[in-house]
Amino acid sequence: MTDVQAVMAIARKDLLQELRSKAATVATVFFTATTLLMMAFALGRDQGVLASSTPGVLWVALVFAGVTAAAQSFQSDLEDGAFDQLMTYPVSRAAVYVGKLTANWLYLSVLGVLLAPVAVTLYGASVPGPAAYGLVALTVVLGAFGFAIVATFYAALTANLQAREALLPVLMFPIVVPIVLAAVRATEGALTAAGAPVWDWLLLLAGFDLVYFVVCAGLFHFVVDE
Repeated sequence: MTDVQAVMAIARKDLLQELRSKAATVATVFFTATTLLMMAFALGRDQGVLASSTPGVLWVALVFAGVTAAAQSFQSDLEDGAFDQLMTYPVSRAAVYVGKLTANWLYLSVLGVLLAPVAVTLYGASVPGPAAYGLVALTVVLGAFGFAIVATFYAALTANLQAREALLPVLMFPIVVPIVLAAVRATEGALTAAGAPVWDWLLLLAGFDLVYFVVCAGLFHFVVDE
């Protein structure tokens, strides 16, 4: 089995497992819906405040949903011993990491693309035109990729710890701050027709994704071998 085949097989396994169990889906959908509603009430009735808060609230919901999804992807494998079996496969540890990352990325991307129109409608944000939806979708895909890179890495790091639910967000949130900030600003630019600054933030976001991917993929074998 080549590394590419292993990546595809692991990603497919994780997605099918989630499709059948829906363990992360139920939790993340409920959490994101609750976050959007609670933030809407907390921000008050000022339409301007609600509309300008749309990008931030969208990414707050996605970030916390992503933590739940990443933690669940390793927890289910550890409970039935599947992860130990996975480590015996004659493939590189980086391939295992990329496979788990791909599943988390696709899950978050789909969730973000579906959540964005809901947030825009609920908070009354104005959309400049059809192109804005494409920019928001691109931002969601790039932001979800960067977040999944860090979340998958730290979920593996904390998977065998007793306090993993508390340690995972504490360890990873400081690392994902640049990604979340760039994603929020790019989403804000797309919804306000800011033009060139949107692409500046998207390029910065892509740069963070590349750096984090290289570092996390290179260090993953130290995490799982320990």
